[in-house]
Amino acid sequence: MTGLLARIGAATLALLAGIGRMVIFVAETLSHLVRPPFYAREFGHAVMSVGWQSLPVVGLTAFFTGGALALQIYSGGARFSAEALVPQIVAVGMVRELGPVLVGLMIAARVTSSIAAEIATMKVTEQLDALVTLSTNPMKYLTLPRVLAALLTVPVLVAVGDVIGIFGGYLVGIYRLDFNPANYITNTVDFLEAHDVISSLVKGGAFGLIAALTGCYYGMQSDRGAQGVGRATKTAVVVAAVLILAANFLLTEAFFSE
Repeated sequence: MTGLLARIGAATLALLAGIGRMVIFVAETLSHLVRPPFYAREFGHAVMSVGWQSLPVVGLTAFFTGGALALQIYSGGARFSAEALVPQIVAVGMVRELGPVLVGLMIAARVTSSIAAEIATMKVTEQLDALVTLSTNPMKYLTLPRVLAALLTVPVLVAVGDVIGIFGGYLVGIYRLDFNPANYITNTVDFLEAHDVISSLVKGGAFGLIAALTGCYYGMQSDRGAQGVGRATKTAVVVAAVLILAANFLLTEAFFSE
C-alpha cells in the first residue's frame, strides 16, 4: 500500500511540475510580444508553413466531412420525417463544432509535429546553443513567430474549412439527395447566426495557440538523441490533440450554455 501511494504521489507531483513548466513557458512566450526585436522573416515563413501549406489538407478534410454529414443527417432524419433539416444542421454542425475541431486536429497532426521535430532536432544538433552564443533568444526567434502565425492563420483556416464543409454538404444535398439549390442556400444562410461564426473563429484562435505552444514546448524540452526527438514529437501531438478537445468543450460550454 505504501509503495502504491508513493507511486501515485510521484506521478501527481510530476504532472503538477509539468503543468507548472508549461505555464511558465507560455508566460515567457507571451512576454516577448512587447519586447523587441521581432523577426519578421521567421514570422513570414511560419505563416506560410502553418497557414498556406495546411490549406489542402484542411480543405479536403472539411469537404468530405460536410458531404458525409449531409448523408448521415438525411439518413437519420428520414426516420422522423425531418429530411428537410439537412442544410440547417450541416451548417450549424460544421460552423459550431466540426469545422474548428477538425481543423484544430489537422493542425495538431501537421503543424505541432513539424514544430516539435524541428526545434527538438535543433536542440540535439546544438543549434539552440549556437543561437544563444550569437545573443539570439531562442524563445523570441523560434517560438514567438510560430505562435503568432498559428494564432492569426488558424482562424482563417477554420473559416475556409467551414465554407468548404458547407459546400461539400451542398453538393451532396443537390446532386445526391435532390434538394433544390436555391432553397438549400437560403436555409443555410438564414439559419446561421453571427454568434455561431464568432465562436468558430475564437475556437480556431485558441486551437492554433495550443498547437503551436505545445509543439514549441516539447521541442524545447526534448532529450538528446534520435529517440528524444521522436518522443518529443509524439508527446507534442498527443498532448495538443487532447488539449484541443478539452478546450473545445470549455469554449462550447462558454458560448452555448445559455
